[in-house]
Amino acid sequence: MYKYIFIVCLLLGGLGCTKDLDKTNPGYATLDNYFKNSTELLSGTNAIYSTFHASTLIAREWFFVHDLRSDDVSSGGGQLEVPRGQILNGATTADNSVISSVWQGLYIIIHRSNTVIGSAPLVTDNDAVRDQCVAQAKFFRAWAYFELMTLWGPVPMYTQVVTESNQFQPRAAETAIYDQIIQDLTDAAGTLSATYAAADLGRVSSGAANAMLGRVYMQKGDYTSAKVALSKIVSSDLYRLVDNFNDNFLEETEFNAESIWEAVFVDKGDNSFDWGGTGDGAGNAQSTIRNQEYCPLAWRNLIPSNKFLNEFENTASGAAKTDPRYKWTVYETGDLFNSDADVLTDAMQNGNSSIVNGVTKKISWRKFMLIYKQSLSTASYHPGGNNQRIIRYADVLLMLAECANETGDIAGAVSYLNMVRDRPSVAMPHYPTAQFPTGSKDQVTKAIMHERTVELGDEEVRNRDILRWRKMGYFTTDPISYFRKNRDELLPIPQSEIDNNPALADGGISAQNSGY
Repeated sequence: MYKYIFIVCLLLGGLGCTKDLDKTNPGYATLDNYFKNSTELLSGTNAIYSTFHASTLIAREWFFVHDLRSDDVSSGGGQLEVPRGQILNGATTADNSVISSVWQGLYIIIHRSNTVIGSAPLVTDNDAVRDQCVAQAKFFRAWAYFELMTLWGPVPMYTQVVTESNQFQPRAAETAIYDQIIQDLTDAAGTLSATYAAADLGRVSSGAANAMLGRVYMQKGDYTSAKVALSKIVSSDLYRLVDNFNDNFLEETEFNAESIWEAVFVDKGDNSFDWGGTGDGAGNAQSTIRNQEYCPLAWRNLIPSNKFLNEFENTASGAAKTDPRYKWTVYETGDLFNSDADVLTDAMQNGNSSIVNGVTKKISWRKFMLIYKQSLSTASYHPGGNNQRIIRYADVLLMLAECANETGDIAGAVSYLNMVRDRPSVAMPHYPTAQFPTGSKDQVTKAIMHERTVELGDEEVRNRDILRWRKMGYFTTDPISYFRKNRDELLPIPQSEIDNNPALADGGISAQNSGY
């Protein structure tokens, strides 16, 4: 498991000084005296990873924002904090602390990426390391801007290091930002290593860059270009579906053959967590709070929505076979945990119940949870080290199915869908089925929507799927119950950005999104 090392203070952001303080400490790292060799540039690159794993992003707020803007989840009960409830219920305001945290984390990634990219020309002692550092930085800059674009729309774009407190940028045009994202990912895909040795597992690869290119092109509606990028992953022969669906979510099976990109976490062995952390400091043991937030035995802040639960094929509702992915996606009252030594009861699960196939019961998320091997006393309030799988091969196959369907290859689309259903531990009947015929493009679209839901539920892809399919007019009724057109497509620009960036509207785009 790759260990992310220290972050130098110069990567933190803006510079402030008075005349008396505007002096250089020879023992302090600055842009003028650091990043002069490949070792220092690699340290700066590792600082990007540290922010990526921070509480403001993957370790906490990132998965919340994406889940709360989807229809995969419902409130676990009164324990759900107000800022999260606002997002879930469509009452988000510009001063919402969750969206402000994610915005801040993404711009820290951009700043640190720009620092590495801008400093690279000074590094001449090891061209190979330098080029890999730049490619990783470009990947993360592109990822951060894609997150920003799909959550907030046009945003201020910075592609060079900000060294003065007055170097504000206006909201850039959508086309300009997407052009930058695609260029960065194209550069990264052409340079990044395809595989890594054990010590560097967790670094982004050329496969991850091509997968991200596919995602970006699909979101833009360019399915032909998306198919080209995604097909490179298949032709590389580096990835496959693992036999056991559940292996994609267990701590013991991290970095398996299906994993294309995952965020690395380490169980520190205690209940401490870096609340509000932005990836600063010298520690390399970064845990994720997901196990505590969603665990049936802990806070259980979000639970699967009834709509999501009833999406799975079940013999009780007329399907030929009950989808086994259901039992690896959620826990129900009566399930075994703690290495099958204990039985989950209603009393152990805090908050609301669910209704599935007409039966009311307590149901909680299972993916990435650790109670499969932990007791009630251990699991209740314990941050974890289970890696967050962000892109896996099944997602690539399902994206290719969508690309094929959108470019006139219905048979190819169905073939990709059936590859995913052929996983040995799943072995669902091939499409077409009685519930999902595949004789037309529209019918295949419904099958794709279904398969992405049951295969990738609670993996933070549903929000963007909804955005893409809504734009294409595929919903008769919007899946988000509160949705209001020309408002809820995007989140509000954080009030802190409006207050602090006087140039925000200088590019001709309103400082705030419509409806806020």
